Amino acid sequence: MQDRLLEKSELEEAISKFPKWEYQEESLKQDFIFSDFREAFEFMVQVAEIAETLNHHPDWSNSWNKVSIAISTHSAGGLTALDLKFVEKVESLSDS
Repeated sequence: MQDRLLEKSELEEAISKFPKWEYQEESLKQDFIFSDFREAFEFMVQVAEIAETLNHHPDWSNSWNKVSIAISTHSAGGLTALDLKFVEKVESLSDS
């Protein structure tokens, strides 16, 4: 079930698997810095596609070359497997 909150051991594993993401306020958060607004916006379009595919949308903001993303499952009150799937797909963008 994807809306089940992660157990403490699952959360610790996720934090170690995605070291660039910070665990704060029941969310995983990361700031992404790009060379300019165009590059940041192109990244946001790619993340929007991920969010739509998963039907799971982050809290995010953009200021010129910086994109801030926070992801959690609001309906569950914290992190679930769906959040980890989202983070994994966002991380794969930087691998390509």
